[in-house]
Amino acid sequence: MDFRSMVPFGSGGMQMARRGAADDPFTGFRREMDRLFDDFFSGRAMTSWPGDGSGVDLRFDVAETDKEVKVTAELPGVDEKDVEVTLTDDLLTIKGEKRREQEKKEESYHMVERSYGSFARSLRLPFAVDQSKVDAKFKKGVLTITLPKPAEAQKSAKKIEIKAN
Repeated sequence: MDFRSMVPFGSGGMQMARRGAADDPFTGFRREMDRLFDDFFSGRAMTSWPGDGSGVDLRFDVAETDKEVKVTAELPGVDEKDVEVTLTDDLLTIKGEKRREQEKKEESYHMVERSYGSFARSLRLPFAVDQSKVDAKFKKGVLTITLPKPAEAQKSAKKIEIKAN
């Protein structure tokens, strides 16, 4: 048996390269580390470790019409009183805290679990919004914020006729 063929580098040739990245045990680890650093430096840092249930990964949908921008955020398990929405010129910020406490009492044991996690996320709008006209509603764990566009930001679409030569 040629033992050099078992070595992933050296004179036996680049066995690792020939086998492909799918066989490399470090590819998945490297990919996950790259994603972690990308998320951290892009502002999408994790609010908690995966699976611990303490944090909230705040994600929202943004829908735009001619007259308004609507931001919808799902906040399961978060109370309305624990959410704060602020608007400074063109910067919308949603922040809050999720609190969870679970208690079990049985004959032979008493267990209490507590977990807390805070979250914050900002969205820069392409225009300044009149703060007095902003509407925010919270229903069944879903926060909906309606931001009316100022008159100068409202664009009317004009259909352009296409001519054949």
